[in-house]
Amino acid sequence: MIRTILVGCYYALAVILVLPFLILWSVIAGNPEFMYGLSMKAVRLGNRLAGIRVHAEGLENIPARACIFVANHASNLDPLALFPAIPRRVGILVKRELFRIPILSTGMRRAQFIPVDRAAREAIEIADVAVRNMKEGLSFAIFVEGTRSPDGRLRPFKKGAFAMAIQAGVPIVPVSIAGAHRLMRKGDWIVRPGVVTIRFGPAVDASRYTMESRAELLARVESLVAAGLPPDQQPLP
Repeated sequence: MIRTILVGCYYALAVILVLPFLILWSVIAGNPEFMYGLSMKAVRLGNRLAGIRVHAEGLENIPARACIFVANHASNLDPLALFPAIPRRVGILVKRELFRIPILSTGMRRAQFIPVDRAAREAIEIADVAVRNMKEGLSFAIFVEGTRSPDGRLRPFKKGAFAMAIQAGVPIVPVSIAGAHRLMRKGDWIVRPGVVTIRFGPAVDASRYTMESRAELLARVESLVAAGLPPDQQPLP
């Protein structure tokens, strides 16, 4: 519990004391690359303070061009483990509630994170923005189950990310996050030390699919994500 409180204080101080200067620098430089890169280094340090060791596999499967990283989601630790493991800046679909946090919301907007309302009335507009950003070269990372799995097992995927990949004509990189649910369960706030494994699977070229065959693309990527998970995170028959 003490470790969790210390890590929480670390992130709060980083947002209050450091992020404003990074935001200012991103405005002066005209791009968020330095802000994003330093933020990911801060997250890596936060993981070490929490006793979380992240092991990344399959980095050679990441294409050089813009792509969508499609991952499973079973813990609040998933973003903290995944995003620093991706060797490039990525756009992220973030719950709108997090954009209510002062300073942090400004930094996320500068980094081209997109607020998402679960009511999804503006889903088409959000998809259009993401597709436009991908065509301009920005990759995205998306947790496609829609919410965290309560028991760590893979849940059925939502279709939105696959429609965006087809429209943007970009590859999809399946990502399997193993072990995070043991370190911080859904509904829990205490972080336990341990290992999180991030497996990047072989990319699937979404440009070979059409909107009519979107379900085939979804099934292909879902099977690849499942294949990279341990037995206790495999989907039930």
